[in-house]
Amino acid sequence: MGNKPSAIESCLISAVGNSKDLIAGQSTIGFQLSHVKPYNLDIPVKPAAVTYPKTSDQVAAIVKCAVDNSLKVQPRCGGHSYANYGIGGSDGAIVVDLKNFQQFSMDKNTWQATIGGGTLLGDVTKRLHDNGNRAMAHGTCPQVGIGGHATIGGLGPSSRLWGSALDHVEEVEVVLANSSVVRASEKQNSDVFWALKGAGASFGIITEFKVRTQAEPEKTTLYSYGIQAGSAQEKATAFKMWQKVISDPDLSRKFASQFIMTELGVIITGTYFGPQSEFDSLNISSRLPNADESVIVLDDWIGVVGHWAEDQALELIGGIQSNFYAKSLAYTTDDLIPDAAIDQLFKYIDDTDKGTPAWFLIWDLAGGAINDIAPDATAYGHRDALFYHQAYAVNLFGRVDDKIRNFLTGLNKIVTDALGHDLGAYAGYVDRALGDDGPSKYWGANLERLQQTKKVVDPGDVFHNPQSVRPAA
Repeated sequence: MGNKPSAIESCLISAVGNSKDLIAGQSTIGFQLSHVKPYNLDIPVKPAAVTYPKTSDQVAAIVKCAVDNSLKVQPRCGGHSYANYGIGGSDGAIVVDLKNFQQFSMDKNTWQATIGGGTLLGDVTKRLHDNGNRAMAHGTCPQVGIGGHATIGGLGPSSRLWGSALDHVEEVEVVLANSSVVRASEKQNSDVFWALKGAGASFGIITEFKVRTQAEPEKTTLYSYGIQAGSAQEKATAFKMWQKVISDPDLSRKFASQFIMTELGVIITGTYFGPQSEFDSLNISSRLPNADESVIVLDDWIGVVGHWAEDQALELIGGIQSNFYAKSLAYTTDDLIPDAAIDQLFKYIDDTDKGTPAWFLIWDLAGGAINDIAPDATAYGHRDALFYHQAYAVNLFGRVDDKIRNFLTGLNKIVTDALGHDLGAYAGYVDRALGDDGPSKYWGANLERLQQTKKVVDPGDVFHNPQSVRPAA
């Protein structure tokens, strides 16, 4: 400590066994630079302290310190919250950084893996591979942490085949607001388990996951189509054809796809979890316009996941701190964008001054196994989503300005106006601009049960960020 510790810092130091290296409070030298680490530099947040516990009991003691001092708590794993909710989202929270929770084991009878709550997705992939050539569904950014990812949703290329990341979770160890350390599953503390699978940061700090795993695919086909589209109308035509492909009710669950648009143009890219002969039978290239096809077949799962991490959009954002703004929409099968609205949307994108050259728009196919699970079986709010879009813009030279915000807001408005109703939003792309409407967009019809559960297990709203679940009145 650089100065005399504050009362809360003294409590926290005691909570972790007088190990000062496990606590960074506002009196710590270099506190802002080395410990806070906001992912979105456009949203300044100053926590009361950042803690680095090594055991679940230490996490519980930290939570008790926060409660005793009337402070809020948020866990941080990878630290990739778009609104910095992993450091509280607003000033004065206690951050519980889970980087020391790296335990891993594999039960080779059931192929259930035990994964520490601070593990990053890149390490999840490697550890599963090294312990029986196993895998699970998750996103493509290796720096994202499983702690947030598998409690928000956890969407990725293999989700149509295996479900979302949270659908793999079979049991957790979690620290609750009353400082108890409990196991939660469908058989014990089932209401807590239900809530954690979709709204985890509002209910506790998960120190350990037990997850279902899958055998790695033997052959995987990676494809991309560079669309030769210059005008807005040509881009709109390409999107219409892609939307027709992905809305085919008979489309194979082995097929994952993204429509990506940047300042440089349009790419349709994705993965087929099978050999090229099966992929070729889908005749995708004949269903898209003016496409320059590139196909790679890999029998190395680590290579496949590594290829995903080289995605155009990830190269723009990845694990890099920046000033950015993002918005998302969740589309059901009833929310296909009408042709006239597609024309309007792509003309808007071409004509509008975006305020930055560093922007992208991704439409991402979902559905499949994710939609097999009943809407109320977990807290995850989008079991009916067929695809999502994420719009993202970075200001390379300072704070995000109104020009950037208006571009992304206007884009969403064209879609919702055309459909005649609002759409949900994915909590993994948290959007602070949604304000108090955020929770209903993220969790939909499950929000009321979440609020009732919160009233029971966290009535004091200890686990809190600006858009977390609040206890029922």
